[in-house]
Amino acid sequence: MSSFKTGEAIFNIVSEVFTGANARVTYGAVDNLAEGVTVYVNRRGMANGRDSKIEWALGLMNDGDVVSENITKLMGDGTFGDTKSVVVGRGNQTENFTTSIIHFGKNSEGYILKHGVMKDQASSIFNGIGKIEHGATKSNAEQESRVLMLSEKARGDANPILLIDEDDVTAGHAASVGRVDPIQLYYLMSRGISKEDAERLVIYGFLNPVVKELPIEGVKKQLVSVIERKVK
Repeated sequence: MSSFKTGEAIFNIVSEVFTGANARVTYGAVDNLAEGVTVYVNRRGMANGRDSKIEWALGLMNDGDVVSENITKLMGDGTFGDTKSVVVGRGNQTENFTTSIIHFGKNSEGYILKHGVMKDQASSIFNGIGKIEHGATKSNAEQESRVLMLSEKARGDANPILLIDEDDVTAGHAASVGRVDPIQLYYLMSRGISKEDAERLVIYGFLNPVVKELPIEGVKKQLVSVIERKVK
């Protein structure tokens, strides 16, 4: 977890994960840096050994501008990479998130799941890259990126990218960008719920498919607490 509460600053977060044969690493973090802090995040993983696994569980909750890059290279045969990310942007934030899983080993599996909510005038770009190199036969690259915008001035883009250099593989992607359904809000408000609470419920419903799948309970609890603060 990263936390920073003072004024103007530039902040770098750099992490590297390496796994040997049959090893499994689950890396969890909730980034929660203050408004006025420009953040560059670089998280890299390399699954070198056969049948090793790297899992990322990330809450990207900064209040300043963000450029984030997360790259996992699946080098060994039978390796596994999984990245789950949740984002909430607000104010005048500008955020760019690129998540890549690159397959070198045979029978490797890579999964990317990202959900983001943009409020106020915040804008975000979600780039998801699944790349299967030549020789990585029987590999599978899957990704899903979804962005929900809560105001007319909020902006979001989801760009799924599949780069396939091998024939005997499977791959898939899903992406969506949209605004809060006014019918959903009307239904909740017709039950006596305020507009603010109705929006909060919609946000939780949108983010929950990712939050509930986070493999680290401590990260999950911290993330729920930060989401509560950011959606008020």
